[in-house]
Amino acid sequence: MEPLVCHAGLVAPLDRDNIDTDAIMPKQFMKSIARTGFGPYLFDEWRYRDPGYYGKPAHERTQNPDFVLNQPRYAGASVLLARRNFGCGSSREHAPWALHQYGFRVLIAESFADIFFNNCCKNGLLPVQLNAATITALMKAVEASPGYRVRIDLSAQSLWTPDGECLTFEIASAAKTLLLEGLDETGATLVHADEIRAFEATHLGRAPWL
Repeated sequence: MEPLVCHAGLVAPLDRDNIDTDAIMPKQFMKSIARTGFGPYLFDEWRYRDPGYYGKPAHERTQNPDFVLNQPRYAGASVLLARRNFGCGSSREHAPWALHQYGFRVLIAESFADIFFNNCCKNGLLPVQLNAATITALMKAVEASPGYRVRIDLSAQSLWTPDGECLTFEIASAAKTLLLEGLDETGATLVHADEIRAFEATHLGRAPWL
């Protein structure tokens, strides 16, 4: 997994509360655990006017021109801005897979569902939590300013707006480490592989019947 230390990107605003994981990655597309190929189905029922299925090419679909991600000014956005309780609903890991594979690296919201937040950190997505007034100010700025970009420094836990304002955010040290080092929980465990093998060898010597 690619480490995330600093990121600068175009912001796309999704001005809604309580966006659940079934809206992010509808259940009919969860037919693979290969962790690839989910980007085209992100927000599928909002992005398209016709029903889709896993494997149907995007160019054969009818886009909804009113949906924010289909608007040309947000093409290539890698930072998604939303409201409160983003990622609520079921704990499906396919939701952060789809967001990452679409091209997002940073999510900004007033709050996130706990399991979704943790799944993001394990899959290379940085969830940034800011207060409601700041989210509202950012929504207005993004919508008023085509090409609105922000820069995020995870090490400093800071976000810079185009006018030079610096916003700080909190993130647990364990989640921060996973993102900075590009690790999931398995990778973080394997960092200590030599120590694990040494313990197992010593333990076997002390208790060979186990």
